[in-house]
Amino acid sequence: MPIPENFPEGLKPLGKINHSDGEHYHIMWGPGRTDEAAANPEVKTAYELRKEELVPLGISGTMVAVDWDSCVADGACIEACPVQVFQWYRTEKDIPAKDVVGQTFEGSGSTEKDQRSDYTDKADPIREHDCIWCMACVSVCPPQAIIVNQSNQEVHEKAL
Repeated sequence: MPIPENFPEGLKPLGKINHSDGEHYHIMWGPGRTDEAAANPEVKTAYELRKEELVPLGISGTMVAVDWDSCVADGACIEACPVQVFQWYRTEKDIPAKDVVGQTFEGSGSTEKDQRSDYTDKADPIREHDCIWCMACVSVCPPQAIIVNQSNQEVHEKAL
């Protein structure tokens, strides 16, 4: 299911994912829901191999928002982004996705499509603040799990 055009309407901020520069962060929105990722056989197998529960996660980011419940770790967004807004979060911190809220990331994770840890990995808009609004990520995402909307800046600033 594509990320709703009216995002983040109806969702609540679950907390921040911080950038190590001390200035930038992005928000995780929820509640999450069971969606494409939970039905994808490669994703399901990867969670089983890690012995991690596949739980609803929510949406990471506000102006550049990735629905982690729809993300199937394809990496097309990572490859398409000309300013490297995204990273595979697990290549920097190998923790369950449900535990990223409150974490601080350097932005040093892999920005290469084929370097995800496995199919539990998610494209995280760690450098959301660097987005140039080109929409390349939106146009290539197979499950349509990304929305880019610069007008969500005000929502971002008032959320927490």
